[in-house]
Amino acid sequence: MSKIAPSTLRIGRRYRPNRLASDYDTLVIGSGIGGLTTAALLSDLGKKVCVLEQHYTAGGYTHSYERNGYEWDVGVHYIGDVGAQTTTRRMFDYLSQGQLRWSPMDSEYDRYYIGDKVFNARAGKQEFRDNLVLQFPDEVVAIDRYMTLLAKTGKAMAAFGMSRALSNWQYVLMWPYLRLKMPRLLFRNTYDVLSELTDNKELIAVICGQWGDMGLPPKRSTFMVHAMIARHYLHGGFYPVGGAWRIADTIIPKIQASGGEVFTYACVEEISVSGGKVSGVTMKDGHHIACDRVVSAAGISNTFQKLLPATTAEQCGYRDDLQGIEPSYAHLGVYIGLKETAQDLGLPRTNFWIYPDSDYDSAVERFIEDENAAFPVVYISFPSAKDPDYNNRHPGTSTIEIVAPAPYQWFAKWNEEVWGKRGEDYETLKAELGDRLMEYLYDKLPQLRGKVDYFEVSTPVSTNWFGGYQQGELYGLSHTPERMQQRWLRTRTRLPGLWLTGQDVLTCGVTGAMMAGMLTTSSIVGAFKMAPLMKRIFSSSARKTLPAAS
Repeated sequence: MSKIAPSTLRIGRRYRPNRLASDYDTLVIGSGIGGLTTAALLSDLGKKVCVLEQHYTAGGYTHSYERNGYEWDVGVHYIGDVGAQTTTRRMFDYLSQGQLRWSPMDSEYDRYYIGDKVFNARAGKQEFRDNLVLQFPDEVVAIDRYMTLLAKTGKAMAAFGMSRALSNWQYVLMWPYLRLKMPRLLFRNTYDVLSELTDNKELIAVICGQWGDMGLPPKRSTFMVHAMIARHYLHGGFYPVGGAWRIADTIIPKIQASGGEVFTYACVEEISVSGGKVSGVTMKDGHHIACDRVVSAAGISNTFQKLLPATTAEQCGYRDDLQGIEPSYAHLGVYIGLKETAQDLGLPRTNFWIYPDSDYDSAVERFIEDENAAFPVVYISFPSAKDPDYNNRHPGTSTIEIVAPAPYQWFAKWNEEVWGKRGEDYETLKAELGDRLMEYLYDKLPQLRGKVDYFEVSTPVSTNWFGGYQQGELYGLSHTPERMQQRWLRTRTRLPGLWLTGQDVLTCGVTGAMMAGMLTTSSIVGAFKMAPLMKRIFSSSARKTLPAAS
């Protein structure tokens, strides 16, 4: 993780009390895509919105950083569903005012190394299906039944999203419809659902080859979220031209256009409460920003355990609710720089997923019990190969990123230490883990050995330091069946004036958090005021879309 980024990647305006306006309609805590989407849509509805980000740059997991002449993203490794005029693409086009361009990855966008076998996912619904059949010719019926389930689940996601935005009385009124549209299948675990289609463990493993995209192996994950991710990438993976930081960079002007602003180095100490409702926020420097509407995009645990006064959280029942959720897995990141271009080194626009065997859940258990066991999953991404503009910014270089799970407990004792000053033992552990992960890269691309100019390792406590998390969680709350059925996880809270947005409200990932921003905005302003805005977003005549990069 970077301490100081160059000015081009430092998105947002540095917080100072004298730079604040006196009449904000809404305060948003956190500048991840959920917070930015909420702020931008409210701004388009004439609201003056102030976004408060504790990091040095805006964007949350969509930000980028630079060191030693290299640039990496920290969370946007690929995006799906933007190659055509889908809901996701239209939202990005609208929020960025058509300024975001997308570069397609290779048609084989994900490659799975499962033990000593190699499988792949191909772009295109029919191509994806046919390629599975090619790899498993005896499983045609199971594969076709799986594709049917994906289609059914896709239709149910709209109802699920609606359920997260309804008030209590609206939920009761809509329950017969929601029950019809959200079958129990959605909330079963992934492995059980797939086991009813086939007993071929290897096929199940390939179908679940992207489990790292939600951070839970198939016997623990919710089938609805598995299906959402699988559908999201059916037509391939894409990368934002110019780097992940361009997402926030292109959205912020919408917020500023109505008099709002996105402030960085803006650490919120507490959500202020007066007379049983929100009255603003108190900053770490003691400054109070008065406002009767606060949207938290800082995550459920941060909101109710750190930001909201303990007595208020208790009175609203959130302390009890928090017992039924858990954070998602923590992770390691390895950021690699090379002094040759991606083309020269033969780097692909394909993600690598490396597994010790096809029993993903057992691999996770072995790793948790024994730190010397094989990593249960190692994900390798090649951002400079995916971004056609990378070499315009960093000529003659290339970058690679490795992501792998790591228990937070391994690093917890250093959580209170200052970043960059955690001591020799910490640095030694980082180096050992980094060297282990680099061997996974060299095993798959041996031509890179001796070519690496620079690499650094980030840990769960680095994620806490820069991202404001508590246990280095990569995807906020864990996407278990139990979590997905918690009705209190929605845009409205029990405290008047406090709203929620981001991936903890809906589902993980950039798109899930972005759609949560749309739901939060709709909940705040109501359907009547939201309808004209939705028409503008999804009207073909209103879109200014840049073509995809080749």
